[in-house]
Amino acid sequence: MSLVSLRTPAFVRAAAAPERWRAVLRAASIVGGSILMAVGFVGALLPFHLGVPVLVIGLVMVLRSSHQARRQFIGLQRRHPKIVFPIRRLLRREPEVLPVAWQQVLRMERLVVPRRWRPARALRRRFFPKRRMAAI
Repeated sequence: MSLVSLRTPAFVRAAAAPERWRAVLRAASIVGGSILMAVGFVGALLPFHLGVPVLVIGLVMVLRSSHQARRQFIGLQRRHPKIVFPIRRLLRREPEVLPVAWQQVLRMERLVVPRRWRPARALRRRFFPKRRMAAI
């Protein structure tokens, strides 16, 4: 097979076909992730918080498929690091789900509940007391 035969229209079309499929799959992933994010956002506002995992899955799909969304997410992270940091912890390969959930419970408790009525802080101190340094 010569190099001239590689430039035939049939070969060029065959080489472009996988790139077209990649573009179609990327667009489908972005649309599907956007739909999951919308459903997850609505579900997160409902009382049982089942929308948060769906929201995170949709965010992962969009961030892996779109360079523009990735750039916007990084800009958001630079502007609001305290808000985006828990989301980044959930987007890792091995997400730290329980520590993130506990941190969010404590944050919401601090925002909503008066200081003397905060049960989560008392539970943490009861079950996980501070360890004292042993004298060497």
